[in-house]
Amino acid sequence: MKGITAMKDPNKWKKSERPADADAAMQRQQVIQATQDADDRQAPTRNARAKPKAKGAPGPGHAEPAPPLPPQTLAKPGLQADMPLQPRSLAKDYRGSGKLEGKVAIITGGDSGIGRAVAILFAREGARVAIAYLNEDEDTQETCRLVEAEGGTCLPISGDVQDAAFCEGMVAKAVAKFGAIHVLVNNAAFQEHAEHIEDITEQRLEETFKTNVFGYFHMVKAVLPHLGQGDCIINTGSVTGLRGSKNLLDYSATKGAIHAFTKALASNLAERNIRVNAVAPGPVWTPLNPADKTAEDVVQFGAKTDMRRPAQPEEISPAYVFLASQACSSYITGVVLPITGTAAEG
Repeated sequence: MKGITAMKDPNKWKKSERPADADAAMQRQQVIQATQDADDRQAPTRNARAKPKAKGAPGPGHAEPAPPLPPQTLAKPGLQADMPLQPRSLAKDYRGSGKLEGKVAIITGGDSGIGRAVAILFAREGARVAIAYLNEDEDTQETCRLVEAEGGTCLPISGDVQDAAFCEGMVAKAVAKFGAIHVLVNNAAFQEHAEHIEDITEQRLEETFKTNVFGYFHMVKAVLPHLGQGDCIINTGSVTGLRGSKNLLDYSATKGAIHAFTKALASNLAERNIRVNAVAPGPVWTPLNPADKTAEDVVQFGAKTDMRRPAQPEEISPAYVFLASQACSSYITGVVLPITGTAAEG
């Protein structure tokens, strides 16, 4: 597939051309989701979430969507196109200044949410991007359209980051298309709530760890031979990796592992002058959460933060530009940057 040019040819988006493992991953995740949904229906009704406090929390200087949010549950992996309240990705107040001019970035989970917002700002700063996604063709087409609108080029590649061979193949395709790689953003994730640890089967545990941890390892190993002095890796962590989440036991464990992996890898690659950092967002309005939470829980998503709302992807993406840019962060490595909407952790 040849970047954004392929977006304009509908024949390029045939299911038969997609790797079988991408559809298989979707089916595995939907089975886990259906099983948990069935368990939830048998459980006692949960206590109503606390209502958000009065308005007036600090923010970007304009109104942002706040609870109550639209009640909705999405089938995994979750299509952003199906969300009635669309996440904000464009960061219209952000002005590019060539911070990533001439750079090439790979972004896993780049079809929607934080990944889409990062792809847009990377393009605005002059980078060309390759994005990995499962099978969310509609979301991916929109992301590539938005990247192209910034004057950039987008190479979409479908597959499952659990598969080391896919990760190696994606890197090879990106190098063949762009000639180099300078930035890796590990962002793909699987999340499914569970009220009790007994609900977490071996299959679910493997799905979460193989996507969130193994996938990061596979992508780093695949891309490392192509990184050089001044290049960087950015991992997406989570507030759950900083303080845990009682209903996201396995997901929290993977995010804690990602934070430790980030710090260890930063030390390991320092002698090669390759920086490694992570961003740890709090609640962010993306398809990941409506594809996990019940519709009732989604209504109050983010209400317990000091900001009393979830972040929008466009509020998180500038941190990735900061960490990717040598001009901004050449002396920063091994950092887990929390963007949680809350003044104090713990």
